[in-house]
Amino acid sequence: MNEDRRSFIKKAGIGILAGIGSAAGLFPALSLEKTVFPAWDEKPEPGKHRWGMLIDTRKCSGNCRECVAACHFTHNVPDFGNRKDEVKWIWKSSYENVFPTASRQFQSPEVTERPYVALCNHCAEPPCTKACPTEATFRRWDGIVSMDYHRCIGCRFCMAACPYGSRSFNWRDPREGIKLASTDYPTRMQGVVEKCNFCSERLVKGLDPACVEACPEQALVFGDLNDPSSEIRKLLESNETMQRKPELGTKPSVFYII
Repeated sequence: MNEDRRSFIKKAGIGILAGIGSAAGLFPALSLEKTVFPAWDEKPEPGKHRWGMLIDTRKCSGNCRECVAACHFTHNVPDFGNRKDEVKWIWKSSYENVFPTASRQFQSPEVTERPYVALCNHCAEPPCTKACPTEATFRRWDGIVSMDYHRCIGCRFCMAACPYGSRSFNWRDPREGIKLASTDYPTRMQGVVEKCNFCSERLVKGLDPACVEACPEQALVFGDLNDPSSEIRKLLESNETMQRKPELGTKPSVFYII
């Protein structure tokens, strides 16, 4: 490498670093610093909620998809009929896919061959929010990990950070994949990420999530994990439960009775 080329690369590198420093000052919203929240296993503040869900897989019928249909209709989730363009908020999958790190040694076929409901875990320590450069995905005061579609730039860093595969990207205009539209939730646009929001728009009306309401077997229970008198807490305390990949330290808010 000659001296002229070496000098050019050196000057270009200095210019890039200077530009990054200037941009950090001009655009503080793009700062990588995130708000630090206390862990949910600490004593919660009075009146503070942490919404969670308990799925009793013993009651869940393998062929039933009422929860999926209700959720996807309510939130205008598109269906293009192929895996490449698939968008999903809640779905059913195998034991191996939902609990890939759980032991399957000596498990009965009745357990390992049963389909399991999966959705966003609304983690207390969500890696997706830390990966998002625009804070389009964020954790609300009540524990719900939410999306601001208008701030999403489609970088998909949150998808790479999510260890549960709970986020979908709109490769196409989602309105093209909606046969019957719902007026309960706005449609999205092409190029943004979306996922389950624990039906936050229904919670403010005092309603349960659409999937919970639609389940004919009452296999899904929703409630406040910070309330010892809530049904979900009583069930958690009286049953052995599992979480998805708990060893990652994300502290999921979705629990399973196997």
